Amino acid sequence: MSKIKDNYDDSFWNRLTKWVNGEKDPFKGKMEMKPLRETEVKGDSVYNPDQLDERKVAQYVDDLGRNKEMKAFRIVYKLSSIALCLLLIAVLLLTVSHMPVLGTTDGPNNNEVAERYLEKGMEETGVVNTVTGMILSYRGFDTFGETCVLFIAATCVIILLRKSEEEIENTKETDWKYEPKPDAILQRVTRLVVPVIFLFGFYIILNGHLSPGGGFSGGATIGAGLILYVTTFGFHKTQKFFSEKTYDIVKVGALSLYSITMIYYFYTGANMLKNIIPLGTPGNILSSGMILPINIFVGLEVACTMYAFFALFRRGGM
Repeated sequence: MSKIKDNYDDSFWNRLTKWVNGEKDPFKGKMEMKPLRETEVKGDSVYNPDQLDERKVAQYVDDLGRNKEMKAFRIVYKLSSIALCLLLIAVLLLTVSHMPVLGTTDGPNNNEVAERYLEKGMEETGVVNTVTGMILSYRGFDTFGETCVLFIAATCVIILLRKSEEEIENTKETDWKYEPKPDAILQRVTRLVVPVIFLFGFYIILNGHLSPGGGFSGGATIGAGLILYVTTFGFHKTQKFFSEKTYDIVKVGALSLYSITMIYYFYTGANMLKNIIPLGTPGNILSSGMILPINIFVGLEVACTMYAFFALFRRGGM
């Protein structure tokens, strides 16, 4: 059993998996040539095997072989990267070549698409704000991709910059190390302004299908309110109502619900099925079908992303 485990630990797939997961460099200490100590070399050249015992010669030859293997791996890695980039460029150029010429009068982007948005937009989406209907309905796939990009970006920043509580305590870091000393005037103003900022942000989100606004602008407003509050009072007070656990629930939950909603839309649209979600009466707050909930999901995602970027780049923890 021990032999099987050792073979598994030394396998290329296991080393590659640990490398991808960031647990261990599979080639560290194995592919690099180890220099011989001065006391082990007593001659004109380190390549003279007569002055070394058989064990040291075997180790030296093994290091040479592994160093060659490392060089071969680097060459294959670079060639594979170049091939992947060339393949991606070819696919993009091929896609562009099949698109209509920019500026042609008979192109669908100059007549059919815009005409459909203006003439059928309210009827098909139930949205008074044509821009919102276009972004969250007709171009819903693009907007969903943009929201996923925000989620991935925040996740990558968390992986790279996040600090554990033990690291923060060991270095005895405090919030005020990075901010000015507590200011009574700033704190009083913040207590008055931040609730108004949050309320205005939610107003922008909830009225995105009726007036200019929506999830992106409303989420940015709420994120600015969170940043102002944490700048004034620090992370300890902010965590009383917006802790790391709350952040995870809101961010993951918003994207998950958004994903479920878009999967339903994609499935019904691709199979020519009727959408059973009522659009309501255009102009009412509860209208536009699922566009109102989507605006809420997008707003929460944007607010969490802005707060995470600020928190992690400032201290390395939320």
